[in-house]
Amino acid sequence: MAFDNTVTLVGNITRDPELRFTPAGIAVANFGLAWNRKNRDGEESVSFFDVTCWRDLAENVAESLSKGNRVVVYGRLDQQTWENDNGERRSKVEVIADEVAPSLRWATADVTRTEFKGEAGGSAASGGGSAPGPAPTHSTDEEPF
Repeated sequence: MAFDNTVTLVGNITRDPELRFTPAGIAVANFGLAWNRKNRDGEESVSFFDVTCWRDLAENVAESLSKGNRVVVYGRLDQQTWENDNGERRSKVEVIADEVAPSLRWATADVTRTEFKGEAGGSAASGGGSAPGPAPTHSTDEEPF
């Protein structure tokens, strides 16, 4: 039996995407996402999510988006567990993004196509080599459009 672990979230970016590179030169960007909702009583509550993007997506997100932008994030959930300095086990669930796009409900966007970098991904600055981290969830053998 197969289980599908995908989520789609629409919300506002709570902090500018932070672009870093792994020791192997793979781009990784992280940002926060807030999702607001109103309950039946009219009270508003907010959920916060950490979002991680890899490779070309990371570079494009860091270059294109900033705090306050409304975005659509499609990806999968990933749970991380660790021990803090006091020896207590902690865990959190984050979203590993496969796609991130600006929401066009209350905004417009100009789309600029970037150069296709092939299977290895990454720009010249990132080295473009293979790396640890999440495996691609879809084939990138050909140019996307």
